[in-house]
Amino acid sequence: MKVALIGASGETGGSIANALLESGTFEIISLVRESSLTKPINVELQKKGVTLVPVDLNGPEEALVPVLAGVDVVISAIDAGLLLKQIPLANAAKAAGVRRFIPCSWATVAPPAGVMELRDAKEEVINHIKKIKLPYTIIDVGWWYQISVPRVPSGRLDYAVMMPSDTIIGDGNTLSARTDVRDIGRFVARIIADPRTLNKYVFAYNELWSQNQIYDLLEKLSGEKLERQYESEAQLLDQIASAKKETGPWAKIKVWSLEYRHSWGIRGDNVPEYATYLGYVDAKELYPDLKGISFEDFVKELLDGKGNLPYKNKTPP
Repeated sequence: MKVALIGASGETGGSIANALLESGTFEIISLVRESSLTKPINVELQKKGVTLVPVDLNGPEEALVPVLAGVDVVISAIDAGLLLKQIPLANAAKAAGVRRFIPCSWATVAPPAGVMELRDAKEEVINHIKKIKLPYTIIDVGWWYQISVPRVPSGRLDYAVMMPSDTIIGDGNTLSARTDVRDIGRFVARIIADPRTLNKYVFAYNELWSQNQIYDLLEKLSGEKLERQYESEAQLLDQIASAKKETGPWAKIKVWSLEYRHSWGIRGDNVPEYATYLGYVDAKELYPDLKGISFEDFVKELLDGKGNLPYKNKTPP
């Protein structure tokens, strides 16, 4: 199966690339900007067996068609700020006869509109895919382990914490599906080879955890007492309203982050029951043999100093 991957140098795309390589059953091409061909991360992918193909998503749509000729599956893990660039890519995939297109979703379960601006943009792409009758699969993976952990007083986790959960939303008891980013690719390798997932929404996640449960676990494993600062829905909504008035390079990301917290922390959208209601297929039912990394093992890894900071080259808002 020939797979074209966009965003292979990112966190999600890297997980996917690694898992597809490990499976040994896929031919992988990575679509990259010509200026990025010599970046160390892309050179490393090339050494592992990935073919690098330069593309310009700002160029003529027709130029993308020959690039995708013979490709079975296109997987997009594009930067969130470039979501609409997937529309010409989808058109080219349709013209090239691609058999499955997986747009950039890779996040929490949420209503298709009206709750999160970022989800609204993703749905614009999904609706276009459906309009042109391009075969698709939508994959959502919940909230990452890597951005679920609060700091501890000693500072021993600071090295690996990018978006610390230092405030607890609501009463802290709302469950949310969480996934180790390293397991995303393992799910994808199974999903794209499975005819049952064609033209379906799939929810792939590891475990359900509330914020209070995470704090309890951190206290147990670290031996440190964590201060619990609770944030009401009203306070969170005020922050969202204020963030929407801000300008600057991080303004949108701040809004997205806060809206995510409202969706999974207050509304309780990011759970398998709601996913089923929305029509998702549960990856746990499809692949009961696929056992991901447990959240407890992930936390132990962090406490042992063996974790990694996600998005090392980006500064959070």
